[in-house]
Amino acid sequence: MSFATRWMKSNEPGVGEKLHDAIKPAGPLKPRIEYAQRRLQLQVSRLDSISHKLKDKDQALFRKIVNAIQQHDTQYSSVLSNELAQIRKMSKMVSHARLALEQIQIRLSTITELGDVVVTLSPAMAVVKNVRAGLSTMMPEVDNEMGEISQMLGGILMDAGQVGGYTINFDSANEEAAKIMEEAASVAENKMKDKFPDLPATVDEGTTNGVVG
Repeated sequence: MSFATRWMKSNEPGVGEKLHDAIKPAGPLKPRIEYAQRRLQLQVSRLDSISHKLKDKDQALFRKIVNAIQQHDTQYSSVLSNELAQIRKMSKMVSHARLALEQIQIRLSTITELGDVVVTLSPAMAVVKNVRAGLSTMMPEVDNEMGEISQMLGGILMDAGQVGGYTINFDSANEEAAKIMEEAASVAENKMKDKFPDLPATVDEGTTNGVVG
């Protein structure tokens, strides 16, 4: 099967082709990559929704902390501050994951030839695995979806390597994945600073010193 066929074809296969594909890598690459993009977009949207909910919780807790401080209720403000610290930790993880997946989605959209598939998907798989590991305990439903997306990208990558005879450079892929994760972490950190106000000094310097961040 030619590269053009493996890349573009999406019409229904005949009986002979179905039998052929049963023992060959599955399907042309382009529709599978586009499907992976849609799956990633769903996860980005899901993480967006989670991020908004966490922000609402943050704002509500922050108001309660301010009120507790005004009432000189140090113990209650301390409890709330620790709860807020956990919310902000989750928010940071979600923002980091969302930005990383968004970068992968953008990179998938730039694939135009077979060589791009291997170069793009190798680090993409590593990023998806990192995101999955970071969110697995916090959001099991996202963990399952990330596992399926990882398997999907792995199948496309294997198929592309077989069709084009490309060798995957895992060292280079891991370095690129690390760069994507670092960039996402940096942007997430800056977004957190812009999005969430600092705790009042009475709490920040008191019993919760070093907790929030």
